[in-house]
Amino acid sequence: QVQLVESGGGLVQAGGSLRLSCAASGNIFSINGMGWYRQAPGKQRELVAGITSGGRTNYADSVKGRFTISMDNAKNTVYLQMNSLKPEDTAVYYCNARVVLVSTRIEYNYRGQGTQVTVSS
Repeated sequence: QVQLVESGGGLVQAGGSLRLSCAASGNIFSINGMGWYRQAPGKQRELVAGITSGGRTNYADSVKGRFTISMDNAKNTVYLQMNSLKPEDTAVYYCNARVVLVSTRIEYNYRGQGTQVTVSS
């Protein structure tokens, strides 16, 4: 019913930058919020950053001042600009969206397939 397609991951040296994108499509009435999670090998998944449709944002302490989340409501797309990357940022990054469906007008949570971000030292 709803698809999330992520892009922008890759390999970068420490100190470099990457921009992740996630576009939502399908049976969408509205999106109440979107965000990014990440999971490194052997670690639990953690919230990196989130944004509401109204533009309110929140960040993990570990990325504050380095990462910026933004959302284009018209395109149902969320972005994560990652600067000053560190090796500890290496993980699979997953997009998340809280979507109200056209068919039910109920909010559901959807997650993308993930995109690998690798930061070399």
